[in-house]
Amino acid sequence: MKHIVVLTGAGISAESGIKTFRDADGLWEGHDVMEVASPKGFANNPALVLDFYNQRRRQLLEVQPNQAHYDLATLEKDYQVTIITQNVDDLHERAGSSNVIHLHGELLKARSIHNETKIFDWKTDLLLGNLDAKGHQIRPHIVWFGEAVPMIDKAVEVCETADILMIIGTSMQVYPAASLMHYVPENTATYFIDPKPAMSSKDNLTVVAKPATVGVKEVIELLKD
Repeated sequence: MKHIVVLTGAGISAESGIKTFRDADGLWEGHDVMEVASPKGFANNPALVLDFYNQRRRQLLEVQPNQAHYDLATLEKDYQVTIITQNVDDLHERAGSSNVIHLHGELLKARSIHNETKIFDWKTDLLLGNLDAKGHQIRPHIVWFGEAVPMIDKAVEVCETADILMIIGTSMQVYPAASLMHYVPENTATYFIDPKPAMSSKDNLTVVAKPATVGVKEVIELLKD
């Protein structure tokens, strides 16, 4: 079976109603990004950071996967599929995708501030005073600005084995995720799906300037042909 590697960003989840966080002025829900998504921000005001992610978590539990998520899951009938996502939601999994790598963490998980390998499933509000067994505060299992991206090496290895690459709903401007497309084998057939793509079709790159719910379906038809 050919191996399809799929890189997804905020655009695919936006069609399910997930806010993309960052407004045009660079603020996240009225906050400077470093206030709510950095180790320093958490150290300065942990209650604010926990509340920010509590709101995101509540919203996630109210939305559903969209057709693009479901269409990607159906590809597993005919291909080996690995999804590498910058999103922290679980919409790919809920739609049925079985092999998902989360580069930036997962909103429905939490971890100890003392031991980043101590990870818990977490679907309710996370509060000051929620401690691990050794008395350490629990924080969102999210990769904040300034922190290492633990899954990036695994993602690179996956990209190196791609027969087909799909890029969906991401500007490919945020590193290190943006570098992943450069690790696929030379001349790999690549499909870029985004309403406002950051590149144009050429050689082995096909750009589909449409939302994910439309573009994924179109690319699947191209693959059949």
